[in-house]
Amino acid sequence: MTVLSADWVVPVTGPPIQNGAVAFDDGRITAVGPAVDLGAGERFEDAVIFPGFVNAHSHLEYAGYAGFGDGLSFAPWIGLHVARKHRLDHADMKTMARSGVAECLRSGITTVGDCSYSGMAAAACDELGLRAIVYLEVFGADASALSRFEELRNRAIGSVSDRVTLGVSPHAPYTCTVELYEACAELGIPIATHLSESEAELEYLRTGGGPWEAFAALLVPPLGRGAVGALAEAGILGPSVIAAHCVYVTDEEIALLAATGTTVAHCPRSNALLGCGVAPLAAMREAGVRVCIATDSPASTPSFDMFDELRTAVMSARARERRPDALTTGAALELATLGGARALGLDAEIGSLEPGKQADIAVVSLSDSPFFPWEDPVAAVVLGGSPDRVVATLVSGEERYRRGGTTWHASTSSAQQARARMLEA
Repeated sequence: MTVLSADWVVPVTGPPIQNGAVAFDDGRITAVGPAVDLGAGERFEDAVIFPGFVNAHSHLEYAGYAGFGDGLSFAPWIGLHVARKHRLDHADMKTMARSGVAECLRSGITTVGDCSYSGMAAAACDELGLRAIVYLEVFGADASALSRFEELRNRAIGSVSDRVTLGVSPHAPYTCTVELYEACAELGIPIATHLSESEAELEYLRTGGGPWEAFAALLVPPLGRGAVGALAEAGILGPSVIAAHCVYVTDEEIALLAATGTTVAHCPRSNALLGCGVAPLAAMREAGVRVCIATDSPASTPSFDMFDELRTAVMSARARERRPDALTTGAALELATLGGARALGLDAEIGSLEPGKQADIAVVSLSDSPFFPWEDPVAAVVLGGSPDRVVATLVSGEERYRRGGTTWHASTSSAQQARARMLEA
């Protein structure tokens, strides 16, 4: 049995434990409580032990895309990324994904729900030990587009295990018809999609006009209405579906998301940097929508830094509602751990520190932060944490990152070379 202890243990499902410890054996937690009862084991000074972040919406293969097209509106921004993406081969995409996995582990992330364009994210997660559901992306007008899914599945299947599994991602209602969504649902595996992210998207879906009209040849015909209602009527939405963004949703659409049990992956940094707006997080939570906090990808946000995402979520929610209790630090941490686990259907296994669950654990030191000495360990983690302060990240009790002891120099160098090729004229 292994025991880790620290100044504080934050289980998420219970109050913080001062001078706490977590014991685990064979990859699963056996006990959580005071160190005086469980033993000190390996002691982390000036630190907090908490469940690893569950980042339920990422694009690991875009780890090297940061800053491309900064300041462009949504439609030309997507066009730029599509053009540059085609300069990479599968080996490049695996290299990018490995760099993304490394960054996630360094940020205290132990699980991702990753939307994968090439399928290479599965191999990267398997090789570096990150838990994942890898959603293979499809695009098209009808069920024939599932031939792409089969191609990606065949590429990824060798990396599938108890820790890395597969889902499907019909990309968005402007690149996939309802018929294709229905075909994806018939596969009987988890679904992730992008939904109601920008005003231009909604205008195209409703009228076929607006800024996206110039890209119509690359898109499916408009629905003539908003996508939430159309997907709900088709029976697509449900507990096994993650809808990323949902920045522009009406009260009626929020009610549909709640009634169907669909999870919204809230990505505030991405939405802000692309000028899409601020999602109505408080309204969704008050209506009973299942919500999690996720990073999206460095294509639209600076990093896989979940601490920065948490701070942005807290600040944007409070600013939108003009009240400081619109999102507490405790609620934000729950959305980024157990909330993400619920989104992926893994909350019985991960997302909190409880006996019987997987020992997916992050340790962060606050010794050099303004939040030390302690007043509130949860606020300290959310408002003062950073990847540089993460001491260790464990998945199923196995150490996958240790500050000062784990390096990915070769992976980082290869990812930088792939990025350089994307920048070639």
